[in-house]
Parts: sequence; structure tokens; C-alpha cells
Amino acid sequence: MSKILSHTLQTSLQQFIPPEPAPPQITGKLVRVSGLTLEMAGLQAPLGARCLVARGEGAPIEAEVVGFEAGRLFLMPIELVSDLVPGARVWQRQQMAHFPAGRALLGRVVDALGRPLDDQPLQTVESVVLNAPPHNPLSRKPITEPLDVGVRAINGLLTLGQGQRVGLIAGTGVGKSVLLGMITRFTEADIVIVGLIGERGREVGDFIRSNLGAEGLAKSVVVAAPADTSPLMRLQGALYATALAEYFRDQGHRVLLLMDSLTRYAQAQREIALAAGEPPVTKGYPPSVFTRIPQLVERAGNAGESGGTLTAIYTLLAEGDDTQDPVVDAGRGVLDGHIVLSRALADSGHYPAIDVAASVSRLMVEITTPQHQQLARRFKQLYSAYETNRDMISLGMYRQGSDPLVDEAIRRREGMNAFLTQAIQERVPFEQSVQQLAQVLR
Repeated sequence: MSKILSHTLQTSLQQFIPPEPAPPQITGKLVRVSGLTLEMAGLQAPLGARCLVARGEGAPIEAEVVGFEAGRLFLMPIELVSDLVPGARVWQRQQMAHFPAGRALLGRVVDALGRPLDDQPLQTVESVVLNAPPHNPLSRKPITEPLDVGVRAINGLLTLGQGQRVGLIAGTGVGKSVLLGMITRFTEADIVIVGLIGERGREVGDFIRSNLGAEGLAKSVVVAAPADTSPLMRLQGALYATALAEYFRDQGHRVLLLMDSLTRYAQAQREIALAAGEPPVTKGYPPSVFTRIPQLVERAGNAGESGGTLTAIYTLLAEGDDTQDPVVDAGRGVLDGHIVLSRALADSGHYPAIDVAASVSRLMVEITTPQHQQLARRFKQLYSAYETNRDMISLGMYRQGSDPLVDEAIRRREGMNAFLTQAIQERVPFEQSVQQLAQVLR
């Protein structure tokens, strides 16, 4: 980190994270370090409390209480640590940490602590806290308007609503980041919050340069917590991105939250829970993971009648293309729909590789016209009929006239494929998507 950036962090974040006073008399001491866990004795603090641990040299490090047993606390450091010594003093942080917010963040890239990563000063006087109280479900504004994401296949067949929460299920290398970049650039939203959680550091820069671009970045805030950061930083990055999205939504803006990925968030919680001694129950995931996922997802959605909208898209990594992965399954259960990307389609050069037969938007029937719904239903029937008989058609074993639905699917196949594919730089508005859908089936 450059000297300029270091000076920027010192001046711009001073108001959000005030300096702690000298350690109080009631302190504990570090008695053991095991992997990622710091074990201390002599101090009582609740779960989730933030503590400071003195180092041999330099400023104390911040850690969070993640468990306790037999009079000892288990801490997880926020950042990777060094210079820890046996018996180091530990004390509870008194001030609640606040993180930068406001329109000054638009076009910026920050880490999970709100520190700029783009070597530019950060001037803002507004702030947010990470954890917000749960919303009263009866106070939310209903979802009544479609969201134009600029992607023809989604607009026409999987219409999303303003305030909907959707999962993007994909394996590795099937065009997930490219599709996210298209949605970011093309969506009719006032502000876009992008949370890059647990991704490779190289991919963070590539996503911003290649997929997001200058146009997308101008209306976006990117929160990056790459794979080489601590699990607590990755967890905090997702919470910070969500808190920023809530902040802008509550000001009346139309907000789009893109989080890549919910799986990495769950894996970070798994690392923390296992280090604290929580037993695994489902493919190595402890129970707290499946509590954390709905707690995070339920913060998205619309505010009250006077507030804005918050649409959220969470990527879910199907490891080994297994769509029955426990995190994928948990995500499907708490989200308002899912979009599945197919490796077979991607391998054939079909982009975006959306498997419309396996995807669903649970709110489409509430935000589209009956005519639109009929067109989408007919398209899916033809698509499924062709896919079911693909092998017979390819081998020349299907006899024309055997099934009128399959006959129509074969006749319209070329037009349907053209409808489902789209160039990366091509934006197709919502109304145009519906018109082109009608033309395919005319």
C-alpha cells in the first residue's frame, strides 16, 4: 500500500473508527493461539463483541468473540496477524465500529473495513453499522414493478421484480461473472452495490475492468474481500455491502445488490464455526451456516411505502456442478427464484448459458401481464419438448408428425436459440424483450 493511501486511510477513516483510549484495568491475557483462533482468559465479553489484542510492536489488532468455554473466550482476528506474544493483554472495545457510507463512495472500490483500494482519497461524513434489526415483514412495500436487467432471456422468461431476491446458480467457468457484469451495466437501478466475497484477488481487478467497466463502476460501490483475507473479513465484507445497500434503499433509491458469492460467505462462517468447536452436520457445514444465510438474505428487499427498493442477486457456486449442494439448496429455499447456468450450454458457445427449464422467478406471475405469462409458458414448453427429445432428433430417429409440440419446437428452434443468446455489449430493454419473445412464437 502506497504512502498516499496510508495517509488517506488515516485521515478519512478517523471519524468512523475513533481511537480507543488506553487499555482499562480490566483486561484479559492471551493464553493460546490455535490456527485462526485466539484463546484468552481473565475477561468476560458476549458473543460478537469486538476486542483489542496488544501486539509486541505496532497498534493492537481487532478480534471478535466467536465462542467461549470454561471461562475462556475464543477470538477470531479481523485481519491476518503477526507479532503476537504469550500473555498479551486483551480488552473489550467500547465504541461501536462505524463504516463509511454516502454518495462519495460511488465509483469507488473499498475493502471490508471501508478502506479505499484504488489509491484515491475518500471524503465522506456519513456512516453505517454492520448489523441492522430485522424488518417487520408486514411493513415491506409489495413487489409490483418488473426490473429491467437488459438481458433478453431474463426479461422475457424469468422476469425479476424490484425488490426481489434471486440466486444465480453456476459452476466454475460458465460465464457467471460476465452475466453479472451485463446485469450491473444494463439494469435500470439508481445505485449498484457489488460485494466480491472470497474471490481470487486477480478476479477482483478483472471484474472491475472487463465486466463492470467505467459505465458500470460510475453508479456502483464495490466491496472486495478476496480469498486471501481472514474469514471474519469475508463475513464482514458481505455485511458491509448489505448495509450500504440498505442505506441507499432507505434514502428512496432503486438499489441493486450483487453478491459474488453467497457460497464464499457460507464457507467463511464454516471456518469460523469449526475453529470455535462447532460440530459439522451437513457435508462439513455446521448449523450456524444455515442460520446466517437467511439472516443476511432477509435484509434485502423493499423498505416501507416511503422507502426505495433493494433487489439482490446472490451467486451460489455449484461445486462439481452439483445443484444439490447444501448451500445451494439452502439458498433456493430462502430466495424468490433462481437462475441456473448450464455447463453444457457454455461448452457449446451459448451465452449467456441460462438453462431456462431449470430456472424460475417466483414473482413473475405477479408483475407481468397475462399475455406475457402465456408467451413465456409456451416458450418453455417448446424448449423442454425439444430438450427431452434432443437425442432422438440428433440421431434422425424422430418421425415428423409423432408429436405436434415437438414438431413446433423443431420448427422454431433456430429462433428460440437466437432469442436466448445475446452479445456481451448488447442491451435489450424490457419492452423489446417481450416483443421479440412474441415474434419468436408468432
